[in-house]
Amino acid sequence: MNRIVVSAILIMALFTACGNVNKRETVSLNGIWQIAEGTMNKIPDSFDHTVQVPGLVSLATPSFRDVGPRVKDRRSLIQKDTLREAFWYSRTFDVTKVPEVAILKVSKAMFGTKVFVNGKDTGEHLPCFTTGYFNIKDALKPGENKLLIRIGSCRNSVPFSIPDGFDFEKERYIPGIFDNVELILSGVPNIVSIQTAPDIARKQVHVQVKLANRGNISSTKLNFIVREAVSGRIAGRLSRNVRFAGGTDADKVADVNIPVKNCRFWSPEDPFLYDLTVSTDGDMCDTRFGMREFRYDPERGMTLLNGKPYFMKGSNITLYRFFEDAECGDLPWNHDWVRRLHRSFKQFHWNGLRYCIGIAPEEWYRIADEEGILIQNEFPIWYGGQGWCVWPEELKTEELAREYSEWMQEQWNHPSVVIWDASNETVSNDGKTEEIANAINIVRKLDLSNRPWDNSYSEIRSPGDVMELHPYHFQDPSFSLKKIANADINPGGKPDEKRYMKIVNEYGWLWLNRDGSPTTLTAELYKNLLGAGSSEARRRHLYATWLAAETEFWRCHRKCSAVLHFTALAYSRPDGQTSDHFTDVRNLVYDPEFLKYIPDAFSPVGLMLDEWGNEIRSGVSHDYKIIAINDLEQEWNGKVYLRIYDGDNLITESSSDIVIPAFGQTPVKMNLALPKGTGTFTVVASLERENERPVKSLREIPFI
Repeated sequence: MNRIVVSAILIMALFTACGNVNKRETVSLNGIWQIAEGTMNKIPDSFDHTVQVPGLVSLATPSFRDVGPRVKDRRSLIQKDTLREAFWYSRTFDVTKVPEVAILKVSKAMFGTKVFVNGKDTGEHLPCFTTGYFNIKDALKPGENKLLIRIGSCRNSVPFSIPDGFDFEKERYIPGIFDNVELILSGVPNIVSIQTAPDIARKQVHVQVKLANRGNISSTKLNFIVREAVSGRIAGRLSRNVRFAGGTDADKVADVNIPVKNCRFWSPEDPFLYDLTVSTDGDMCDTRFGMREFRYDPERGMTLLNGKPYFMKGSNITLYRFFEDAECGDLPWNHDWVRRLHRSFKQFHWNGLRYCIGIAPEEWYRIADEEGILIQNEFPIWYGGQGWCVWPEELKTEELAREYSEWMQEQWNHPSVVIWDASNETVSNDGKTEEIANAINIVRKLDLSNRPWDNSYSEIRSPGDVMELHPYHFQDPSFSLKKIANADINPGGKPDEKRYMKIVNEYGWLWLNRDGSPTTLTAELYKNLLGAGSSEARRRHLYATWLAAETEFWRCHRKCSAVLHFTALAYSRPDGQTSDHFTDVRNLVYDPEFLKYIPDAFSPVGLMLDEWGNEIRSGVSHDYKIIAINDLEQEWNGKVYLRIYDGDNLITESSSDIVIPAFGQTPVKMNLALPKGTGTFTVVASLERENERPVKSLREIPFI
């Protein structure tokens, strides 16, 4: 008998000893559903197509015509679907008896969700990116039950008062039930939500449980068991009695602190997880958490993970853009592919991601927890400001606060989620985006872990929150790498402000499509840099080496807490604006040039050759500046080398001992002369130590 089974038996025995437990039954309704298109107000007469749930309508068999029709004007808030108003999903499920509590959970569906059970309207949930809960008890019957879910066919199926995921670099907004559907059956009192807030100083977890009393229950025994997720070993337990003063339908909130035995902290380097089981006399619910604290210390000007300085580095995932990619298919719901995707990021030394302009399916966060990835979690709101992509007049604070609270409730136990990101690149526009700031103020206190908030380019309200910066040097098509020599080391030109966590979560603007062709935003740039008709090989080499150099620039000057390049997963299309670094996204094959140069740029012990391609005289000594950094808790000592190559041939070199303090930075100056010759040579600085792979920074520099 394996340890997990033994653990489950022990837990049930413990709960049984504490009282008679009626464990909840959670029935997954994922799988193949029937689907039909039609109007909003009439159930279709027949269902002649099938589709997977979770997924998008684009996966239907046979295919529907022109699902998520292209937006003719990308900057328009209007999307029209002239072929249908809605899609209707249908399936049956069985229950042996009607329980005291029966909740249908639709985790995420675009655009708007309306539910019918056995022909009875059981409610509507308009938000497109948060979970809808539907009380279906009164519509249930023993035996077979018929479930219908209606969603809108396009963004304009929901009113402008509801966030709809507008992204002016997208063309298609494909509808679908794109996260799990579950049936939750239990007795009373039932558990509505569980929130865990780790307290690493006291090595305990603060747990808040919301209970609903839908029966005539006066009291219940509330039991808690914490166990290590992998071993199943018990790490803590607690029981208490809860009374319902109001009788029927009187809800209750219970707060407890549970010491965690042999407490082990969660981090990207050691993603150790715990399972928490909570039971009442009529319900039992599990959640997973990690003993992890993430915050910014304004006094020290440093981001702290579990009380120690920590530098977040990684990339972005624009999943909703990938939804319209020709290679998307069912990949976002393929557990193995999503796990391999996140694991592939580790080879670049990435410990963080921004899930950009889109909340991912729940499985993505579970995988990030298990693989050890810090997530900046961004709600899909992007309105640019004056003249285009303007804030919808109808979108108000109250709706934002409602959706933010729903969003937080589903994801606040994930140790991977470290930043709530309320919007992307949204600027104040006659005060309208104050709606976001006001909503943040309403919901901030709901998070017992007090994570920092990012409000993109709008007002920051609390010290320790995030200042988002997108310093795109190459947005100017006349910019070249040599101009970085005179660039402001403060990202985005922002002053050295210590009240807020400064994050560079977009930079680059050197995108190439997966076939190596420039995107619409970079065609003029590559023409200026390499000339018309440049080869794919030259473009790929320039992209990788210059992106590595710019990464070193932002990391080594130590003016920001996080460096997240844009982007690790996106669409790739001939008329697209951005892209990623795969040559084969289905098999997760990266561009070889990206694989060659980017890992060193993100190395925890790394360096920057502070030379940017400006001409150097040969035969004359030149002072080469180098900045070396150490993201680790231990001091690093070894050697720094400076070498000059002509192709693969080493021309000259120099070396020096170097010590880089823990979490620190060491500047170095090395003098070296190219003995003779003119042309473009490769100058390489490297950190080297016995039995370790060298970490390199290189520049291709013309010598005259």
